[in-house]
Amino acid sequence: MNSLDFLPEGVRLAVSPLSWANDVLEDLGADISLETCLLDAAAAGYQGVELGRKFPREEGSLRPLLHDQGLALASGWHSGELAERRVDDEMAAAAAHADLLQAMDCKVMVYGEVAMMTPGSPLDAPMSQRLIMPAGEVSAYASRLTEFSKRLAGEYDLQLAYHHHLMMVTETFDEISRLFDTTGREVGLLLDTGAAGAGFDYHRLIERFGDRIVHIHLKDVRRAVMNQVRTDDLGFNAGVRCGMFTVPGDGAIDFAPVARFVRESAFQGWLVVEAEQDPSVAPPRPAVGRAFAHLAGLFGQQK
Repeated sequence: MNSLDFLPEGVRLAVSPLSWANDVLEDLGADISLETCLLDAAAAGYQGVELGRKFPREEGSLRPLLHDQGLALASGWHSGELAERRVDDEMAAAAAHADLLQAMDCKVMVYGEVAMMTPGSPLDAPMSQRLIMPAGEVSAYASRLTEFSKRLAGEYDLQLAYHHHLMMVTETFDEISRLFDTTGREVGLLLDTGAAGAGFDYHRLIERFGDRIVHIHLKDVRRAVMNQVRTDDLGFNAGVRCGMFTVPGDGAIDFAPVARFVRESAFQGWLVVEAEQDPSVAPPRPAVGRAFAHLAGLFGQQK
């Protein structure tokens, strides 16, 4: 078991199950069991995991699985549709997920906006075909997000962590800024270091919205692969299959800005190592072990 004393008090380190099994491309990691994922995560030294498609969604089944490996649940993704539907409908759609997160002592819910995306299979569509929210609709969307966040906090004691994401309505720095300049402060930001895939450096979000960051995904990017994906106008899923993403330390991203932010700010919560890649090409246990060592070294330098 690796020591986590390199992290500031109140900051914890988790790993996403995406290194073992992809949530969308179900052939990636289809033969890897949940038990293997949890065993590997604990052996590498992580304190928690996020939800994945192979996880049970009942506390009575999930809690003992995590407890047996000494792991906590950091959070889990909710596919939200507030770009197109009412807050009451979103609350109903999120209820079971929110119940589970609350029961598992989570403090945040990861929110990914999946409405207003390219028709058909949006993550397979060329990246140039991403739908962009009209400027005139942002204010109403921000109002719905704010109301949803208030109700999520009031009814479940969960903070919404809004996930900017490729192929979704808030991909670019300008789109994220426009939205967060309009929402209430109840809406928290999930900082994803893989923002390079959207063409900007993630530290710009730290500078602009550091006080809104409530959850952090640590994802690295293989820049040459990413550039080729953009040049060939491939889809998000094709980029994943090509190896566009990897774990911290295996790609081109400098994680020093996020380490400084975590050390010098009031941030309290989870850092989550995340890499959507093919486990048959990038064996998960060595990869997440390297990521742990990379982060330990990086934070150790900044003490």
